[in-house]
This record gives sequence, structure tokens and C-alpha cells, in this order.
Amino acid sequence: MKIVIIGLGTIGRAVLETLSKQEHTITIIDESRDKVESLIERHDVFGVVGNGASLSIQKEAHTKDADIVIALTDSDELNILACLTANKAGAKSTIARVRNPDYSKQIDLMKDELGISMIVNPEKETADEIFRLISLPSLSQIEHFANGRVLLVEVTITKDCALFGESLVSMKRHFNTKVLVCAVQRGEEVFIPEASYMFEIGDKIHFTSDAASLRTFLSEAHFVNSPIKRVMIVGGGRTGYYLSDELSKKKYKVKLIEGDKELAERLAEALPRVTVIHGNGTRHDVLVDEGIESHDAFVTLTDTDEENLVVSMFANKMKVKKVFTQIKSSDLDDIINELGITNTVSPRELVASKINSYIRALSNRRGSNVLTLYKLIDGRIEALEFSAKKQNRFLDKPLSALKIKKNCLIACILRGDEVIIPDGSSTIQLGDNVIVATTHKDFDDLTDIFG
Repeated sequence: MKIVIIGLGTIGRAVLETLSKQEHTITIIDESRDKVESLIERHDVFGVVGNGASLSIQKEAHTKDADIVIALTDSDELNILACLTANKAGAKSTIARVRNPDYSKQIDLMKDELGISMIVNPEKETADEIFRLISLPSLSQIEHFANGRVLLVEVTITKDCALFGESLVSMKRHFNTKVLVCAVQRGEEVFIPEASYMFEIGDKIHFTSDAASLRTFLSEAHFVNSPIKRVMIVGGGRTGYYLSDELSKKKYKVKLIEGDKELAERLAEALPRVTVIHGNGTRHDVLVDEGIESHDAFVTLTDTDEENLVVSMFANKMKVKKVFTQIKSSDLDDIINELGITNTVSPRELVASKINSYIRALSNRRGSNVLTLYKLIDGRIEALEFSAKKQNRFLDKPLSALKIKKNCLIACILRGDEVIIPDGSSTIQLGDNVIVATTHKDFDDLTDIFG
């Protein structure tokens, strides 16, 4: 596909990093010559220096021939204008980054009247992800397939977990609820487990489950933590606002600490169910005075990654049950685990994943067969949803009789309203949707997984 990316900040670079590994022709636009030149060299893409909303710059970038134009600058208004210009020039689809909460009620209007195909809001995506994890505190990550009927979740094995010491084979004998472990991270090693795999303390496992069975399995495997009721949030920017609003509507008791007095006053007025505190949430005495140790969850959402890390470490020391840390940059990825920070949320990764899924779905209408795509464990494993929409040699045969490529696993089969966690006797039938986990990149069709 021909793709134009406008704006090369943190989000724009993350999207470029993801898409440049695929078979796309990419042109980048930014007003910074240094950014454009360095990224051209690194990713083998075309580049134009200038204002991405300018028609002359878009002509130079050939947006008229683009399958998709993605506007990701720091300005909502410039992104909207850039998409309008691209639409008029002839681009087939457009995506705009729009962050301002004031525009949140106008999303449908922007799509319908302005012709913008998709709106991405990094702050709202981040708030939604943290909200989901607070709702299910045992989980470190959760992804949805088939309109939420199938979940792919991450948990960490502890000494209290009933899976510790079990193998995949014995797990099937000892647990009533059926799930399928499809990826494991053990230290720096990432792999798709075989039958002999044994669960060890510290392993991060990803497994698929139907939504109705998830809570039952978490309880059965002793993953269930006591429910979260009280949440402290440091940072009252857009993400803090979205998250506080969502939590308070669900009857959580929320305390939001914001250092800017005027912003704190506006938040207190906009969030009547939230206790808003004006204070420096990175200071030890403020956190102690506001009762950090009495809260079930602690969320750091300042604009500085280093501050978020340090304050999260303090929350861990105060034995807060669940600590969530926003990390915007990729520079600190290598040391995060060493610091004992386990629940990080990255706006750049969330948006890049959402845009990538949209593009893969768009490709599906133009020849690819990927319905949904998620990247797991820093993109080292892909989870893809395919449709078995053509007659093929692998249909109606037991999975045990098929030759499936190494490092590929069929994680779930959806047949109408039925969710099937497969075993060797399961079959794929015409019309099924199939979820696959793999270390291979850029599969476009279900046939790609068979040897």
C-alpha cells in the first residue's frame, strides 16, 4: 500500500517503525529537516520537508495516489486540515490524531462530514487500556477479538499461582476451564510453548479464553486479586481526565493529584465525583499525606517518563497492590523490568497497534485476509484473526493431521456464536474465524501458517 505519514513525533515515529517493516511504500512529511533526513536513511522511505496541511507539500508527497494518509502532528486542527486536504487531493483513506476532549463529541461528525476514516486519540486509548486493567487487576495486558467474545490476556506466574510447577499437558488435566497458552516471555526469551513447557515463577504468559470463562479460570488458577476500589492518579492532563472520568462513573473512589493550580480547579469543576488535589504528586510528603498506602491502585501520568518511574517505584515500596506507569518514550524499555516496574502503558504502542490493525483490515478488503492484528511482547509475536472464507485443503481435517509451521499456534476458532479453544481433534470449517499466534511477520492469509 502507498502510505503518507505527516508528523514525526513520538507517535509518528512509532507508527513508521511498525509500518516500515511491512511491504508498503511510505512517504513521510515533517517540518524538521533533521527528522526527515535521519528517518529516510534509517527506514528506506521517501521524505518531504514542510507543512503537511499544505496542498503544495502534499502534491510533492503524491497524496493523490495514497491508499492512506496518517496525520499525527501535535496539532489537532492541523491534522484535521491535513486530512481534508488529502481527501480533496484524492487519497483513498485518512487517519487523524485528535486529542482535545472538547472534540470527543464530534468524532462522528468528523468522520461523516469531513471524510476522515479514523480518529486516534493516544490519551483516550491509554486511559481505556488502564481502565480495562483496573477492572481485571490480575491482568497485565488484555486484547479483544471477535467483538470482545475472545480475549488474549497476559498474566505473570507467581509462587501462589496454581499453574506454578504444572506443564501444559498437566494443566489440561487439572483445570476445568479451557484456555490456551499461546506465548511466553521468560526473561529476554520469547517463545510459543510446546507440550513439555513447565510454568516457572516470573514467566509472563499470554493465553486465549472466551470472555465468559476468563474470570472462572483466573479464580481457578489463583490469579484473582481482591477488587480495586480506591485509585490514586498523579497527573491531570488529558489522560488523567479521561481515566478519572471513566473510573468515577463506575463508582471507583478516585483521588487525582495535579500540580498546576488552574488546571486542578478546572478538573475539580469538570469531575464532581473525583477528589482533585492541587499538589506535586511526585513528592514523598504529598503522597504520604494523601494516603497513598490506603489506595488499591496507583497510576502515574505525568509528562516525564523518569518521574513516572520514580514515583511508581515509591508506590511499589508502599505496597500499593497495582501500580500503572505511563511510558511515552522507548528509550527506557531496557531498564524498566530491572526496576521492578511491571505494568507499563505506552501511548505510542497503543496507537501504532490500532493504526496497524486498521491498515491490515483495509488490506483485507484489497487482498489480505487479516481481520484483526495485535503485536505482543514488543512486537516479537503477532496475534492475528483470519477468516476461512475459501475452500482449502486444510478444512475439515483434525489439527493434529495438519503440518503447521514452527512457531505458529492456532489459539482459537470461532464458529458462529461458538468459541472453540482447540486441541488436536479440532477442525477448521468454511466460514470459521481463526486466531493464530506466531513469531513470523506479515502473514496475510490463513494458508500462510501451513507448511
